[in-house]
Amino acid sequence: MSKSETYASVWDALADTPEQAANLRARAELMQKIAEIVQESGWTQAEAATRCGVTQPRMNDLLRGRVSRFSLDALVNIATAIGRRVHVDLEAA
Repeated sequence: MSKSETYASVWDALADTPEQAANLRARAELMQKIAEIVQESGWTQAEAATRCGVTQPRMNDLLRGRVSRFSLDALVNIATAIGRRVHVDLEAA
């Protein structure tokens, strides 16, 4: 019988290192915030894509939470394009 592993989060389970897990977590949180803004604004995907400076298929990827398709840089640029400022907060692990 194999021993099962327990992880603190899904990101820890998916990533090879704590640094990769932190990056995934940050990207997912930022994507979720952007998706909330799009939804609250009532924008269609095409409208959101135009406002964010990306293509509609790329906006679809964002709204569906496809984290692996976005870098932190790209997400910061998207947030800035819709008039938001990204704030980084460091917490003790």
